[in-house]
Amino acid sequence: MNTTRTLCFVIAALSSYAALVYRLTQVRRSWRDGAYRALLVTLLLQCLTFTMGAVAMGGGAFLGVGNLAILLMHVAAVAFCVSAQVILLRWALAPEEAARRGRSWLIAGVAVNVLLVALFFLVDGPGRAATDFNTGSGQPLVLLYLLVFIVSQAVPCVTIFRQCGAYLRMADKESLRQALRMLSVTAAILFLYCSARTVNILTAAAGLDIGLWQLASNVFSAVGIVTLSLSLTISSWGPPATRLLEWARNYRAYRALYPLWRDLYEASPDIALEPPGAAVSDLDYRLHRRVVEIRDGWRELRPYIERVPVQAGAPAIEQVGPAVEEAGQAFTEAAQLRRALHAKRTGTVPVASKDEGDFEDRDTDNFTAEVAWLTQVASAYRRMSSAS
Repeated sequence: MNTTRTLCFVIAALSSYAALVYRLTQVRRSWRDGAYRALLVTLLLQCLTFTMGAVAMGGGAFLGVGNLAILLMHVAAVAFCVSAQVILLRWALAPEEAARRGRSWLIAGVAVNVLLVALFFLVDGPGRAATDFNTGSGQPLVLLYLLVFIVSQAVPCVTIFRQCGAYLRMADKESLRQALRMLSVTAAILFLYCSARTVNILTAAAGLDIGLWQLASNVFSAVGIVTLSLSLTISSWGPPATRLLEWARNYRAYRALYPLWRDLYEASPDIALEPPGAAVSDLDYRLHRRVVEIRDGWRELRPYIERVPVQAGAPAIEQVGPAVEEAGQAFTEAAQLRRALHAKRTGTVPVASKDEGDFEDRDTDNFTAEVAWLTQVASAYRRMSSAS
């Protein structure tokens, strides 16, 4: 069990240090921002909390004082929760209101830490076995010490969870909304840590052994801190990550559309604004051009597209995806395009074609939806071409 607990503390500490180092890279341009300085303090306290947790798992005295690492871990954890609450207030409220509420939290945090230090030495903390501060061992004052600590962690979790919901409705920046959503998830996970830790303490006091379930609190703590580290830094890495994901989606769509675009271009070379292989670095531009050129090539095939859907190809819908209307329509249009390209190459014009102005264009105002639809058609087209 000790190995798992130590591993959880190490994971939490490493995620904390990673978040701190990442934020320190922004110190030059953000130092004048009070919220940024509060964030650095929070991350420093977070690092201290879980570093001391890992040290405490090693046993022995710290700086010559027994169980001092445990006391420092608990005191830093209280300060860390207060600091996280102050950050949330700075994110969501006007500076004056945030400062007023922040002072109340600071006073409460100092009072709790003074009480923890007093109880620690009152129960002869330096002389006790370290395991006593894990479960309480049925000692009333040690139990009181631990329950004060748990309450000091649970109350900010509940408060932050409730505030995130209210502040989400007020926030106008998407990066802030993402941070608040992730922070609310963090608060819920860390509240589960508090609940699991309380169960550990109460079952130990009652003489019950719950076995490996004792590790639940450590797992919740590690997962919660990793999530917290992400939530406290998402405002800076979130937008670049979103842009990267969008670029990846556009690149996949650009590649997926190529087989259909290639055959349409070979049938109608005049649809291309630039010759194939032209160096254009802007993927967004290239994707827009590919969509426009596919639509232009599709329109030029109107005299060769049959009005009536090709019934012979209908049973093959199962080969391209679930039997739903959207997938079926995509397959049908891909089959029509394939037959139309063949008809144009052979010079065969269907008796009933779509050259009478009834070409069924989709609404092109929503470019994302248009790309998704053409990607479905292109995917069906590629699979039919591969199967033939």
